[in-house]
Amino acid sequence: MSNFFAGVGTILSLELRQRVRGVAAWVLLGIFVVLVALVTASVWVGLTGFGQEAGAGAGIYSTVIYFVLLLGTLVSPALSGNAINGDRDAGTLATTQVTLVTTWQLLLGKFFAAWFTALAFLVVSVPFLLISLFAGDIYWDTILVSLLVLAAELAVVAAAGVGLSAIISKPLFSIVATYLLVAGLSVGTLIAFGLGGLTTQSQVTNTYVGAVWPEDGSEPDFDNCLPPEVSTYNVPRYDYWWGVLAANPYVVLADASPSNFDSSGNPEDLFSAIKVGVRTVQLAPELETYYNECEDQGYYGEDFDSGEEIVAKTVPSWFVGLIIHLLLGAGLMVWGWARTRTPARLLTKGSRIA
Repeated sequence: MSNFFAGVGTILSLELRQRVRGVAAWVLLGIFVVLVALVTASVWVGLTGFGQEAGAGAGIYSTVIYFVLLLGTLVSPALSGNAINGDRDAGTLATTQVTLVTTWQLLLGKFFAAWFTALAFLVVSVPFLLISLFAGDIYWDTILVSLLVLAAELAVVAAAGVGLSAIISKPLFSIVATYLLVAGLSVGTLIAFGLGGLTTQSQVTNTYVGAVWPEDGSEPDFDNCLPPEVSTYNVPRYDYWWGVLAANPYVVLADASPSNFDSSGNPEDLFSAIKVGVRTVQLAPELETYYNECEDQGYYGEDFDSGEEIVAKTVPSWFVGLIIHLLLGAGLMVWGWARTRTPARLLTKGSRIA
């Protein structure tokens, strides 16, 4: 077992040295620091400008974490999408395969290199996360869960890129395929959710009983009402399709993170706001509505649930999405292993393989 991890460490060390050796990685990290600084300042000014100093820390933290996830999913495919077939084109893959390094050691070493590189964006954002901690109103359970889910999502993208680079022979196509996979999970799920809700509609029947309002503007006679007016209209059924959003990495991160609400039940950070929005679409619309103006004495209003109440009466879905992502990344790695392994031990002595 120690020999196995030693081989993985060798590949990991070689990959990281090649990435750090160039100037591009440091330039990219520098650009990321500038962008995070601008985002942090914008969120701080925006929240304090509306008198929400109490939730500034939670708002800054959730925004920075989402920004790391966004940039990590944009950069990781470029770093891992040509991990295997890039070496094949350079003529170094066969040389590595005839050494004592096994196929799994090769794949895992490149996977960890791509994953650690993506996590480097999280490391350089630590100063801005500390600013959110100093601002207060952020809880340690939110920090712990969000960081673990963020690391898992970046690992999935790295595994998918390495697996696809072993499955697809051309580096350009494997990089594009990795980007398409990320786009399908991030944007494609939103499109599928929206189109699915619009194509499955239900009819709402609304009954309205109105009072007679005098033309002189005096109070109406609530004892005499007009005949009921019945109208119908269609509403989209997003509650049928909310499960599609479970595969969205941004939804997984928000739904897994513990919620933060103020005294009125309103969300205090981006995690909670997205969670409330996703949980709201689980609720089915009322297909029979009735309003009697005479019985309500002209008052027209509804009691709406707060965000905290909506989260309490709906079901979480983050673990389903996370399991889907982990199985997807692991499946592509196994498929990549099957496409990369070479049966050198089955060849006769002296046979040439490269």
